[in-house]
Amino acid sequence: MADCWNTDTGEAVFRSRDAVNNLRIKVRIERVTSTAALSLHLQQQVLSQQGGAIELETLTSRGQTGDNEEEQVVGWQEKLFSQYEMELFQSEAACQTPLDRQYHAEIKALNKGKGRRNNRIFTYTDHDRYTNCLPFQQIATDLLTTTKSSPTFLAERMASVRHRRQERHAAESTTHKSKIIIWEPTEEFVKNSHVVNNSMQTMHIMGDLSPPGRLGQKESECLLVTIKTDGNGTVIIKPDFNKGKEPYRIVSQGERREVWRLFLENMSTAMKPEEKEKEQNIYKDLYARHKEYLNSLVGQDFEMPPAGILRYVMNGEIVSAKGFEYDNLYIHFFMELPNNWSSLPFQCLSGVTQTCRTKTLGKENVAFFSFPFSFEAFFMCEKESEESIPQWPVLYFKVLSLDSWQRYRTEGYGYLLFPSMPGKHTITCHTWRPLQTGTVSSLRRFFIGGSPELEDHSYTRIPGTFKGERLSRFGFCTETTGSVTFNLHCIQQARSFVDAAMLKKRRQKVFDQLGGFSQQGAVCTILEAFKRAQRKMQEARESLPRDLINATSQLHIESST
Repeated sequence: MADCWNTDTGEAVFRSRDAVNNLRIKVRIERVTSTAALSLHLQQQVLSQQGGAIELETLTSRGQTGDNEEEQVVGWQEKLFSQYEMELFQSEAACQTPLDRQYHAEIKALNKGKGRRNNRIFTYTDHDRYTNCLPFQQIATDLLTTTKSSPTFLAERMASVRHRRQERHAAESTTHKSKIIIWEPTEEFVKNSHVVNNSMQTMHIMGDLSPPGRLGQKESECLLVTIKTDGNGTVIIKPDFNKGKEPYRIVSQGERREVWRLFLENMSTAMKPEEKEKEQNIYKDLYARHKEYLNSLVGQDFEMPPAGILRYVMNGEIVSAKGFEYDNLYIHFFMELPNNWSSLPFQCLSGVTQTCRTKTLGKENVAFFSFPFSFEAFFMCEKESEESIPQWPVLYFKVLSLDSWQRYRTEGYGYLLFPSMPGKHTITCHTWRPLQTGTVSSLRRFFIGGSPELEDHSYTRIPGTFKGERLSRFGFCTETTGSVTFNLHCIQQARSFVDAAMLKKRRQKVFDQLGGFSQQGAVCTILEAFKRAQRKMQEARESLPRDLINATSQLHIESST
């Protein structure tokens, strides 16, 4: 009969806030090969023929049954001695380390008492000299010259440590011999040059798959379960618990190649409801105390700007640029502060992005910059009775391209008016560039680079030097180019926002002047809605049949006459 096996032998990672000492795992192994199967089959036949009068003592004795299956509940770092260790540490002369002498004392106590409770299942704790089978073979292959040699104690310990990567330079080979040993190493030298012990604690649950009556053979030891944990509540178990699935398949080494079943089950005691509630209350109290501690570090005094001053903070990002003629784009930008605005002395008001190559998305060539910038400014209202709406800072930018011959070209100019409302804003600004008519300017732009530039970047909007009533750009030739997208996160802070009474009494004077274009924005919204309605009526009128329009006009004429 064919058996179904669980082939998922990967490791499982668990996280728990409980102590790892409370971990309990039930391990069960069963032999499923010819000896046990033949024993059970013959016993059933003989019992059916003789009515249970004959017992096959040679095949199904108690010792044989214990050899065919075993079940143990193992705790974290619980030491269960194997038959090999029982025979090894019985003699005090074989003990070389303090751990060996401790095991010798424990084995003597077991022999005086009821003996060990396990037979085939035993454990190797984190302190034992044990290395996993694969690293063991790899170490033996890499470090030793003969295949029959066994690794030394140092080789076994080096399997559980990790080396930091060190960049070897040619200059290190010329180091003077007197500096090979550093008697007073610095912390940086220790961090970069020494091996670091692995912080994981490991425990191995093993199985002695030796033939019946010959337990204690070192070559018949087989790894069943590996358990690792760190000090942060992470527990790694390989393989995972069966959880109702098929057992794992284990094949013993040697000539007989016997097959065993492996069952794993989590036997850790579940917390009682009252204990769980108590633990949650403790964690809540701990988090509350930690929050109070953090609040004590911050303090109760919140930094506020002086009275009559608006603090404006903007964290922005130049997201992308698209629709430009050439590749390898970069953006040069700077901020302009109107009257009554100021910034900190160390505040940088300009910047340059990195050079970015474009990527084809659909029909557009898009360059993704993701360039962050921050800006902080202060607005001070000189006269509270002033009815004029304050001007907001402006970000002027210039898009340029650079080719492999270091030729740069101006791709477009644009500006961004800082949002008057706080919050997140995504704004796309369209650009244009000055254009010289004629073929010579186009050839010059293509072959040697360069293009007409603006002496004053504020000419893209309203120049700061302009004092007239009307600005005429008649005769100035331009060409529409691409667009640049910005992500802006704006914060506004003022004492007037905190005082509710002042907000009610002086909403027009304080909030509108310091907070933004609330009335102007509402008027613009109404005008835009009115224009959209007129546009829709015009489109509906154009979509009507001409006969219906003529009939309607004739009806209107007759009614008027």
